[in-house]
Order: sequence, then structure tokens, then C-alpha cells
Amino acid sequence: MLINDIATIGIITAGPGGPIEGFKEGLRELGFAEGRSIRFEQRSANGDLGRLPTLATELVRLNVDLIAVIGAVTARAVQKATTELPVVYSVVVDPVSDGLAASLEKPGGNMTGVTSFDPNQARTHVELLRAVLPALSRIAILSDQGVSDCLSASNAGAIQEFGLNPQVLRIIGPQPDLDGAFAAMDRELVEALIVLEEPIIAALRARIAELALARRLPTIFAREQIDAGGLFCYGTSLRSATYHMALCAKKILDGKSPRDIPIQTLSQHELVVNLQTARKLGLTVPSNIVNRAVRVIG
Repeated sequence: MLINDIATIGIITAGPGGPIEGFKEGLRELGFAEGRSIRFEQRSANGDLGRLPTLATELVRLNVDLIAVIGAVTARAVQKATTELPVVYSVVVDPVSDGLAASLEKPGGNMTGVTSFDPNQARTHVELLRAVLPALSRIAILSDQGVSDCLSASNAGAIQEFGLNPQVLRIIGPQPDLDGAFAAMDRELVEALIVLEEPIIAALRARIAELALARRLPTIFAREQIDAGGLFCYGTSLRSATYHMALCAKKILDGKSPRDIPIQTLSQHELVVNLQTARKLGLTVPSNIVNRAVRVIG
């Protein structure tokens, strides 16, 4: 398939494309040089999930050597477009339940990749929020309606396990009603917000943080979304997850079939604490939480 020993890798992202740089970095460290041994055809839906099938079809028609994607919704769009071209993915919560793999050990089909889902992460979200608001009783969860409810359900379940009340709000792109979502939080008198790592959320993270701060709501964002300005960021780095896709890609470009490459489970939970935001909220982050952080802002 390779022309002049240069592999063409198609890339599709549902949200902002920044984290895919981890994938490119991994390829460089494995000896691939852009323009000499690989080239990229990159596409982004920018939070508009309805564009994904078109982007997938476009790359299939280009007959790229490999397609790399982030997220199950993107992987499913590519799955419908091709059962032949090899695909690697990351940030898929449950590849088996999502119909992307027969098993983690033997994926089968034309796809393999990396999953970073940890069911215990949702409990940590609640524990962090309770550390700054011990009397906390109501927590909102902001989610993307265009993807599976697995993450929102996991977080809602964890909130209920602590005897607290969850409010799940699922918004839909490309122009979600954030003002309406926050108005719903106001009506329910929520006291904190968990912001999930999902496509439209990532695209609007700064606005979400701004609206939360205006209501004095402490927030937890994904590890990758430090720039949003939330109180906490927690989880496995999305960039790290895409970085680990590179090894799968190398095996495929070396001739191995995706069906025989086990899906890697990655769990590297990291905490970032934003003390500047804490001061704006009038909250004190306990020293034991600050000491756990890999990065402290302010």
C-alpha cells in the first residue's frame, strides 16, 4: 500500500485536535519522520458529530494506509465507512460494549487501540469536590448528548453511592444551549459541577468554566483541559492516551493485522489543582489534596 515508502495516516478528531499531537510525538519517537516516512491527512469535526461520517468517507476514498481516531463516536463512524482499512483509536470507554472489538485480547476486525476508562475515577471526582465542600449534596454532570452515556452514568452512580443527588445535563452540538444547561443547574440548586471529557465539552470548555465561576460552582474537568480554568483537572491525559496509539500504528504499518493486536488499557491518573480559581470561589483546598497534584496553578 505504501507509495515511495511513505505511509499516509488519516486522522479524525471529533473535538479540538490538540491531543492528537501525542500520537504524532509517539510516531516520531518510533522513528517515523513526517514528510519522509509518513504523511498525515487530518480532519476535525470541531464538536459537530454529524460531520464524522462525511470525514470518515473522505479518508476511506483517499485509501490511506491507516486511520487514527479519538473516541468511540468517531471510531463507530469510521467502522461504518470501512471494514478493511486498519484503524487505531484511543479514549474509547468500553471497546467491547461499543461493538468495536470482540475482546480486549483479540479485537478481531480492522480496529485496535487504547482504552483509558477507569470506573473508580468517578468516585475520585466526588471525593475531590467533597474535600472543598464537605456539606455538598447536589452535583451536576455536563455531558455530550452525541456520545454514549457511559461516563455520565458512571459519575451519576458514584454520586448516588455517596448519598448525594446527581443532575445529568446532556447538551448537543454544534451550538449547544449552555445558558439553558446552567439555568437548569440554578433551578436544582447544584453546588458543584463535573465536566466530562467529551467532544462538544472540550470545544466549549473555557465558556463552561466561565459560567460555572460566575455561579461560584467548583468544577472538575478532564486532565487535558487545564486551560479551561476549572478548580480541578483529573484523569489520564488524553495526549498520553493518543501517544500510546503510536505503538499500535507501528505494528500495523510493519504488517501486523489489527485483529491480532491486543487493546491496551492505560491508567495514569493525574491531578491538577488551580488555587487561583479556589481563591475566586472563596474555597480552601486541603493540603493533602494539593500535595497529590502533579501540577498546582497559582
